[in-house]
Amino acid sequence: MSLGSALLVVLASCVAFLTTAPAAADGADGCTATHGAVVAVDFGPFGGKVERGCDPAPTTGYNLLHQAGFTTTGTQHDGPGFLCRIGYGAFDSGTEYPTPAAEDCVLTPPATAYWSYWVAAPGDKDWTYSSRGAMTRTVKDGDVDAWVFGGTDIGGTKGKPAFSPDDVRVPGGHTPDPGGSGTPTGAPGQIDTAAAAAWLAGRLTDDERIVDDGATTANYELTADTAYALAAANGRNATLDKVTGFLAAHVADYAYPNGAGQAPDATAAARLALLAETTERDPHAFGGHDLIDALASHVCTAGPESGPAPGCTAAGDFRTAFQTEGQALSVLALLRAGQIPPAASVDRLARLQCKDGGITSILIRPGEYCDGDPATTGLVALVLQRAGGHDDTVDAARTYLTESQSADGAFPGYTGSTTGSVTATAYAAQALRALGDTRRADAAVGWLSRHQLDGGGFGFEETDTDPVVHPTSPAVLAGAGTSLVTVTTKPSVPPTSGPPTEPGGTPSGSPTGPASSPSGPAPGGGTGPDLKKGVAYLTAPAQLQQGRYYTDAPGSGTASFGLTIDGAYALAATGLDNARLRGIVDFLDQRGKDATGSTIDTWTGFGTGHVLGGSVGKAAVLAEAVGRDPRNFTGHDLIATLAKAVCTAPSKAPDRSCPAKGAYTYAPSVFSQSLGVLAQLRAGEKTAAQQPIAYLESLQHPSGAWPSLIPSTGDSEVDSTAMAAMTLDLAGGDTARQAVRKALAWLASQQLPDGGFPGASGDSVNSTGLAVQGLSLDKDAYAPQITRALAFLAAQQNADGGFNVAKEGQRGSDVRASAQAVGGATGISFGTLKADLTGTSPQPGPTSDQGGGTPDIITAGEAGGTGDTGGASAAGGGGGGGALASTGVQATALAAVAALLVLAGWRTAVAARRRADAHTGSER
Repeated sequence: MSLGSALLVVLASCVAFLTTAPAAADGADGCTATHGAVVAVDFGPFGGKVERGCDPAPTTGYNLLHQAGFTTTGTQHDGPGFLCRIGYGAFDSGTEYPTPAAEDCVLTPPATAYWSYWVAAPGDKDWTYSSRGAMTRTVKDGDVDAWVFGGTDIGGTKGKPAFSPDDVRVPGGHTPDPGGSGTPTGAPGQIDTAAAAAWLAGRLTDDERIVDDGATTANYELTADTAYALAAANGRNATLDKVTGFLAAHVADYAYPNGAGQAPDATAAARLALLAETTERDPHAFGGHDLIDALASHVCTAGPESGPAPGCTAAGDFRTAFQTEGQALSVLALLRAGQIPPAASVDRLARLQCKDGGITSILIRPGEYCDGDPATTGLVALVLQRAGGHDDTVDAARTYLTESQSADGAFPGYTGSTTGSVTATAYAAQALRALGDTRRADAAVGWLSRHQLDGGGFGFEETDTDPVVHPTSPAVLAGAGTSLVTVTTKPSVPPTSGPPTEPGGTPSGSPTGPASSPSGPAPGGGTGPDLKKGVAYLTAPAQLQQGRYYTDAPGSGTASFGLTIDGAYALAATGLDNARLRGIVDFLDQRGKDATGSTIDTWTGFGTGHVLGGSVGKAAVLAEAVGRDPRNFTGHDLIATLAKAVCTAPSKAPDRSCPAKGAYTYAPSVFSQSLGVLAQLRAGEKTAAQQPIAYLESLQHPSGAWPSLIPSTGDSEVDSTAMAAMTLDLAGGDTARQAVRKALAWLASQQLPDGGFPGASGDSVNSTGLAVQGLSLDKDAYAPQITRALAFLAAQQNADGGFNVAKEGQRGSDVRASAQAVGGATGISFGTLKADLTGTSPQPGPTSDQGGGTPDIITAGEAGGTGDTGGASAAGGGGGGGALASTGVQATALAAVAALLVLAGWRTAVAARRRADAHTGSER
């Protein structure tokens, strides 16, 4: 899961490079301007020069670096996936820098001194801070990568390379045509909008509302989307009238989740206003509410930099919009109602445009990382064209869309994806048609027509075989040649501004937000996720192999011990598969090996002289939860080790083992500190834990929140606050009880309108699961927040039982997010988590895996089945625990990470925390 103080180290020694040719030009032999990719590493801070190499057949940024002749070393804390040192044979006999004397590479390097990753596409004149790790970034012919040692902020506005992409790329070639590479060759076609509308109507419960599988309350967002589609496809009709009437009767539930008199959920209010306008009703009196006045009356005059501004990230925001979709829909709702929107609100949309012309899906602030996507870009282009006055922005958006379109007519869902997305293609088609690019719009609709499924619905991506509501609605709109700007039940409507007249044809469907989840939460209630399905996903052979999880997949060869314990916590919290839980515990306790020969000792640091206090605490808590002896677990006395790991004083640089008295050695986060304290308290060592408890208490902000990192960077984080609250609840005492009360109040204040909570990955499943656990410490007082959070989690559960990382970004189940969602939904605190393994049998002894693979590589700025599908669901806040100590975000979600942290009020440097890769099971 979305910044602050500068983490800059100016690389002055590299300035001279600007006036000279690259010193290692011969390193690019085998590549041309249009064939192969180039990587440059700046050894200037170490007395060297810029060294260059290339890969004639590029695949990923990681392979490019190594194929070009560079070597790397990771950290003990994060594993080989974190880039800590780089070496090159032509420089200093291949010595990797920084040397061990300067950086021991035990912990994640500080954000002021690390190897940052920069990229440039063909024709780019400037560097862009990489939105993802080198392992997940797809490199294409003509691309240029750079690695620079020093520091930067998460937006990549400081610490850039002191040389330009042109200084290191191979000469020759040509800059790509900004108008794209020609019209796509995909065959045209027509969407069967009548069949799609009929499929949507068939999803309605009582012909009036969409209800997610397993839920009991309506999904208002998808219900509204369905209404748009029915209006576009069929005009005014009885089913549409019934759906519209239902939504009018539930305006308070949908648009005012915090109660009357509070600011509305801007996105919900805008959707309802647009529905009223589409169906020829009055948005000033829809369901007894003046939605237009509600939107216009809650426009932010400033962002958090000017003081407390709940729901605002910058001036011009519609309060609580948070995402670009909500901002755009709010502007459009006012326009369609005949009201001029505030100029600052329209300008805000234009300021969300990235350098390449794309529009980011998050309401970022100036200087924060910007990564556009075709769906958001299409929606905003439509709205800005309707608003007028931003022709340059609209033109740049059109260019971005033309350059993003594949030859077959499809558009990807996000940067770096090569898979066609139905939602992205639908929004892009709507925008291109409105902007007069009929041939490209027809190609996009043709692609959509070829991916319409039997029965009329659409899946999320071209490979999907199951239809869902979310992408079907915008596909219908695209097929009808309309959009939310023009869709109406009137028989015929002339264009409202500059766009050419919309073509006729079979009416189509309704768009949904480009960053929405497949099935949004039902605000105000609903059941929680299906825990049986969640456990079936976590224990399926595709995820769990011989008692352990992997950073990417079983074939990668590198087990993630932190993630393995996370999975064990989830199984312990539910009690639904104690046999496989025992398999995990036995694998860890017997120090089973993965294909690399690593055991849990590798992860905790035993035998290295660098014992990681948080990792030891995490393992000890698992032992205590399942009835094993933490004084004899994994072959070690973990409790005695923790006692010895308590710092008596801060260490002196370059030794970063002890940040303060009372901290644990090499425990870089509030999570790590909390795990150590929990382990000691559960072992009855309250006296030995007093200094660590006092240190943890000292880190709490006056607001009640805790930061992510140790030492504190001043940020406030949901995950850490929930974890610290569970820890101090177990510690007891007046000081701890007061700290817990403040923490829970702060947590409740951070809940988003859809029930989720902000985290490193955006509207985060991880953070929401932990928030449920924290708030469940006082479940009676926070029952409404818990109920809404559980509904959010249920909406993020996929058909396979797993969970998405966040509401935004790439769809698909993620093991780490799924473990946190399953354990978190039980509401059980880490302090009371317990599982009885009595009656289980010893599992097969641990063996080493076969195979291997290339490890993930993470750069600064990253954070770092089948089975019974019965009706088990989350116990809404009941009991105590199941928090997962290691949460994080996929590298592919980094673009959303950087921007969405604003939702939690993060205005300081948290880049170091997100450099720990979620796929390596790193401790925070």
